[in-house]
Amino acid sequence: MASTPPSRRSFLALTGLTALSVSLTAACGDGDSGSGSGSAADGKVTFAWWNIATTEPGKSLFPQISSAFTAAHPNITIKTTSLENEAFKSKLTATSSSGKLPDVFQTWGGGVLRQQVDAGLVEDLTDVLGWSSDLTPVSLQPYQFEGRTYGVPYDIGMVGFWYNKKLFAQAGITAPPATWAEFLEDVEKLKAAGVTPIALAGKEKWPGHFYWAHLAMRVAGLPALQQAATTKDFTGAGFVRAGTHLKELVDLQPFQTGFLGAGYSTPGGQAATMGNGQAAMELMGQWAPSVQKDAGADLGADLGFFPFPTVDGGVGRATEVLGGGGGFALRKGAPKEALEFLKFLVLENESKLLASNGYLPVVKGAESQLADANRKAVADSLVRATGFQLYLDQAYPPAVGQEVNDSVADLIAGRKTPEQVTKSITEAAKGA
Repeated sequence: MASTPPSRRSFLALTGLTALSVSLTAACGDGDSGSGSGSAADGKVTFAWWNIATTEPGKSLFPQISSAFTAAHPNITIKTTSLENEAFKSKLTATSSSGKLPDVFQTWGGGVLRQQVDAGLVEDLTDVLGWSSDLTPVSLQPYQFEGRTYGVPYDIGMVGFWYNKKLFAQAGITAPPATWAEFLEDVEKLKAAGVTPIALAGKEKWPGHFYWAHLAMRVAGLPALQQAATTKDFTGAGFVRAGTHLKELVDLQPFQTGFLGAGYSTPGGQAATMGNGQAAMELMGQWAPSVQKDAGADLGADLGFFPFPTVDGGVGRATEVLGGGGGFALRKGAPKEALEFLKFLVLENESKLLASNGYLPVVKGAESQLADANRKAVADSLVRATGFQLYLDQAYPPAVGQEVNDSVADLIAGRKTPEQVTKSITEAAKGA
């Protein structure tokens, strides 16, 4: 997303590492985090690790994991740089523009990683990731292009509707809607009961793109989204229809008063409105409950989750999910020990990651460790997923992703028609 909210086994023998070259020189961006990376003649290895663990649980957990790894491998030194999300993106952009990357760096996959791969800056892990079969296919997908793998996930999630069971009952709604038509009917029932149906952070734009992206998936289908990315043409009837359905919702005036100026996690914003029981629903990722609690209140047992509904006449299914997560990639020529560290982080420490309540499982079968009902609902939906689409503002090149956010925001604000949205995104794609 354009602005990502705060985060949220046995140690198998590492196979095939010899295929990953070992660099003898630093290839990171600056001296404070990357100088001296590589292998020395005495067998000591140093590599740089850039992450975004500036909030809990990663702020405490990641250093613990790093220390445990270096304690077990005294010849290895990890130079860690933890940066806030946007600061990280800015610094990595500056670094990569000079043709360099840190040895191990945070990535969300998609368009930015693809650009780095195309520039020859990222290590192809396909033939050395012998433990990829331990990971869920959906968690690996954001880091794969043309059948090759360029990243290792540590977290994965999806977007869906978080809803207030008490407010649904107040409006006489006995079960979450399964179709778009039922969803619109429920919005009208909520309004009739004096309940604000949906909380939305209109100011930040990226939350609004979740609606258009889902509707495009449900109407046109995942193959159409993939084809549009290749042909750079989003003007097809399915994409126009997605905007038309979104306009149907907007015309019902379902959002809270002042939503166009509302932030996401800010006081009085989307998460607070939902957490304080002032709206019945929000369309948001797996981090929603924790942000609701931080910004407003904890809905507890009143909070439920359901996937985005299907659309009558559309080709997409409810088991096709929109989501993303966090992962790490290696710069071209990073020390082989860097990949060994990622294996330790992901496989050996999966239980710790899940116990922190900040991450969702990427290791097959690990969803059984989840106790929280809502986190388990999301994880189970991911396990059952029959298709996966990375957030559009991450899946596409940055300029295209930004145009998706901007144009959908204009549609929601009444400044663009469904046809104008598809034309603007197409123009951005052709210019990217």
